[in-house]
Amino acid sequence: MSKDIQDYNDSLSTEDKTICDLLAKEINHNLPEAENKIWHGHPVWFLNGNPIVGYSKLKESVRLLFWSGQSFEEEELQVEGKFKAADIRYTSLEQVNKKDLKRWLDKSKVIQWDYKNLVKRKGVLERLM
Repeated sequence: MSKDIQDYNDSLSTEDKTICDLLAKEINHNLPEAENKIWHGHPVWFLNGNPIVGYSKLKESVRLLFWSGQSFEEEELQVEGKFKAADIRYTSLEQVNKKDLKRWLDKSKVIQWDYKNLVKRKGVLERLM
């Protein structure tokens, strides 16, 4: 895990840190080719410069966000925002299902919308894969 992401996790409460440490470990394990960094204040993983997955601390939960998650057709993931993102929110470590997480991360490699060029395309998303 990068130092910046570890610093982000370390700044959280004990329960939230435990959730985020597990998420980072599983994301890094399942997306070893992904670049990761703090982006807009939160840990995010990228494939070829395109944001794929990230997490952030919300007021009452930790949100795991998949930028192309609406296209995964997974009922556990909830619509987030006006584009193709979907998320799931956790309040305890026991809620994190590693099998589901692995499936979603696998889908994030092959189902992608081009967020990298969203501004260049004036807000129009195109499917990459």
